[in-house]
Amino acid sequence: MSNQELVVLGRSDDAGACCPGLLTAPLDEGQAVELAKVFKALGDPVRLRLLSMIASRAGGEVCVCDLTPAFELSQPTISHHLKLLRQAGLIDCERRGTWVYYWLVPEMTDRLAGVLTRPAGGPLPERTAPAGAAS
Repeated sequence: MSNQELVVLGRSDDAGACCPGLLTAPLDEGQAVELAKVFKALGDPVRLRLLSMIASRAGGEVCVCDLTPAFELSQPTISHHLKLLRQAGLIDCERRGTWVYYWLVPEMTDRLAGVLTRPAGGPLPERTAPAGAAS
C-alpha cells in the first residue's frame, strides 16, 4: 500500500458527502475514489481479521496487546495495519499508559453497508443479454 494518507469517507465539509447506494445512483468520481480507499484498507486479510477481532470484542474495545499474539507478525507490522484501518475511518483508538485500545467506528461500517445494500423491497435492475447472445 502506498504511503498516501487515506481520506476518511464522510469527514468532509460537504453536506452531501455520503455516498448513495450503488443501486440508487452511480457514484461520481470523488465518491468512488473515497470508497476505493476504504475498501483498499479492507482488502488485506490481516486488516480484515483485525477489524473483525476489534468489532466482535465483548465490551466494544480491545487492547493491542490482545491483538498482536493472534498473528505471526511483528508488533510494528500489526501497528501499521491498525494505522491504515484508522486512516480509513474504520476504527479509532486511545492510549492508556503504555497500551493502546481500539474500537470500531460503527458509523463507517453503517455507511459502507448502506452503499452496498439495495433499497428495501426494491427490485433488482433488469439484466440484459450480452450482445450476440441467443435469445
